[in-house]
Amino acid sequence: MRFLHCADVHLDSPLRGLERYEGAPVEAVRGATRRAFENMIEFALRERVAFVVIAGDLYDGDWPDFNTGLFFAKGMAQLGESGIGVYLLRGNHDAASKLTRDLPLPGNVRLFSDHAPGTFVDDALGVAVHGQSFATAAVVDDLAASYPPPVRDHFNVGVVHTSLTGRPGHDNYAPTTPDVLRAKGYDYWALGHVHAREIVAREPWIVYPGNLQGRHIREQGAKGCELVTVAADRISAEFVPLDVVRWGELALDATGMPDLDALFDGVGDAVRRTLAEGDERIAALRVRIGGAGALQPMLAHRPEHIVEQVRAVALDVSGGRAWVEKVDLRMRPPVDLERLALGDDPVGLLVRELNALQHDRDGLAAIAADVLRDLRHKLPPALGEDEALRLDAPDVLADVLREAQDELLARLAAGGATP
Repeated sequence: MRFLHCADVHLDSPLRGLERYEGAPVEAVRGATRRAFENMIEFALRERVAFVVIAGDLYDGDWPDFNTGLFFAKGMAQLGESGIGVYLLRGNHDAASKLTRDLPLPGNVRLFSDHAPGTFVDDALGVAVHGQSFATAAVVDDLAASYPPPVRDHFNVGVVHTSLTGRPGHDNYAPTTPDVLRAKGYDYWALGHVHAREIVAREPWIVYPGNLQGRHIREQGAKGCELVTVAADRISAEFVPLDVVRWGELALDATGMPDLDALFDGVGDAVRRTLAEGDERIAALRVRIGGAGALQPMLAHRPEHIVEQVRAVALDVSGGRAWVEKVDLRMRPPVDLERLALGDDPVGLLVRELNALQHDRDGLAAIAADVLRDLRHKLPPALGEDEALRLDAPDVLADVLREAQDELLARLAAGGATP
């Protein structure tokens, strides 16, 4: 028996802000979440899986109109025609309280109640699937702790939209622990909510498949679902990439490069490799140019020109299938950081403090919380919920710190800091 486990589809969620990126293939990627969902339907039909589990956040929120629901119903009907059942659970983005529009579900779709845990049993397959949907967007109770005992002589699947014990960048919803899940005696736990794939455990299997389609630069790499195979007493889970647009970073060390032509050649080579590794999917890239050396004054003198040249190179070598979301120019003059850090002067103190903050996430978060407090209060509620604008996320804070350090060191060097 084989089944698909997916989560966090965020159907019709836009890839935000495409219009502000010159060269972005806006029309080609605007419907990326739909196309990824269609890829999932096609894969399920091609592989003739027994059923599909959707572990929360099928939708990104309330539908703007009924087209979103009709699109989902069409895909479910395709699966139903081939006898493929679907087990659907609501998460924080598509909680019962957030959806004001509704359509009858096709007969092959079984929606978990948001009032209490429930179990769907398929005796023909020998499968029991347990779960509970979110009634509201912010569920702080351990839902999994109340799930029913396993059904005897069946393969038991638990479905829960949860942050477990907490995951960076994700709100702590329906918190639980791997020990609580193990104690239930189920064979496989299909998790949702976290957008990065993670195999938490294998005895039993506890799996986050990640989201179906990355939507911004913080959701990098291949995105898709899990193909779970159950054979006798053996269970395996295989990741299946289904995304149509892949976000990623290109890091180029420009140390030792003699001129800008060498830099642009390096960008072109990196873009070609990225496209090949992504099976020619559309690539949305952030380019980071770092290192220390002779190119730094050129980059500092004409940064806008360099950025547009990098974008032009990416479009040229990819035939328009790769575009650059942002260019970070992080080259530094050749400054000896270790020597600066040993100094007893203000520069040495500054370098030491910055180095310490790079390894102190809690300290960095505390500083950011204080600095960003007023800004968060001024943001409209809708923007405050936008994951792409989570300025307090650990990876965003680390980026800001690195950018600040590079800028400070460049200015110090220009002002005569000891190399």
